[in-house]
Amino acid sequence: MHYNFDEIIDRKGTSCVKWDITKAYFGSDELLPMWVADMDFKTPDFIVEAVKKRAAHEIYGYTVRPESYYSSMINWIGKKHKWKIEKDWIIFSPGIVPAVNMAVLAYTKPGDKVIVQPPVYFPFFSAVKDNGRQLVYNQLHIENGRYHMDFEDLKKKIDNRTKLIIISNPHNPGGSAWTKDELMKLGEICIEHNIILISDEIHSDLVIPPFKHTVAANISEEIADVTISMMAPSKTFNLAGMASSSVIISNPQLRNDFQVFLDRVHVGMGNLFGMVASEAAYTQGEDWLNQMLEYVKRNIDYTETYIKEKIPKIKMMRPEATYMVWLDFRELGMDNNELKRFIIEKAKLGLNDGPVFGPGGEGFQRMNLACPRAYVEEAMLRLEKAINILQ
Repeated sequence: MHYNFDEIIDRKGTSCVKWDITKAYFGSDELLPMWVADMDFKTPDFIVEAVKKRAAHEIYGYTVRPESYYSSMINWIGKKHKWKIEKDWIIFSPGIVPAVNMAVLAYTKPGDKVIVQPPVYFPFFSAVKDNGRQLVYNQLHIENGRYHMDFEDLKKKIDNRTKLIIISNPHNPGGSAWTKDELMKLGEICIEHNIILISDEIHSDLVIPPFKHTVAANISEEIADVTISMMAPSKTFNLAGMASSSVIISNPQLRNDFQVFLDRVHVGMGNLFGMVASEAAYTQGEDWLNQMLEYVKRNIDYTETYIKEKIPKIKMMRPEATYMVWLDFRELGMDNNELKRFIIEKAKLGLNDGPVFGPGGEGFQRMNLACPRAYVEEAMLRLEKAINILQ
């Protein structure tokens, strides 16, 4: 079946974060919103039909996850990522951000140190600080247009109070699909210092060929023994509103510690329709995903070419994964506030402001390309016109 990703879907009036709170967030309703990391593509038809079929049964009471739910996930991860997991390793969470917060609470005590690698997905910061733990930055560095981990700096930041490292794998916002060698070095450091690795792999299915995703816990049994893997179909199949994700832990003690905390806060039962949608996605989603990734790759190609040819003062970090691009505006010579105003008031775009991703985000903006080409073309025109006015 051929899927039409060029179709424009009006999301206004659906309580949509990306479109319906643009004015409240940016102060203007004239913007083209390309910020929140969900898609402006239709959720796949086979998922919609599965949800409709379940909704037709007019009782939505307490529900358990059936064997088919687990087998769909086990088969998907086995085929896509060559990682053989067991049902008992899988724990439900109502989202990756709640899971990160629960992991911080389950594995650390107030005052313990937790390392993150900025610029990175900003809820990592609040998961540490809001829970009374000490946030430590191991800042990524740019080399040859790609983010790399700074292992020497990481080693210097570790002491006997360091209990966790949280990573985005693949990386958001830069799009690095961390290699086996990079993750192996990180895992070996964690083993040496008795540190637990939290690997947020929500973008694992969104690696742009020819790049590959490496599951951190699949590198070795020793690394798996210190790793908490977090996955979900929400980014892959546009299901963020279904609030369903999984925490995968092979180490029995770490799994028990997480499960105890999950039971304490009583959020493990989950969302009925999220369960149905997840199973449909993992059972029937391969063809749709392949077509979507090819479409997004063409959007990335278009954006990269347009910027190089017509807006060379902007530099685009080409992503190896995710459907976001990380745009470097530093050549414009603006401070953070000036750049933010320029993007909103002159370019009329709603993008994610780089500094919210932490140190290293200054001068950058994140743009979401999981949208019809018409939006991408309009965004490039708006940027070009705004920058031409400056010259």
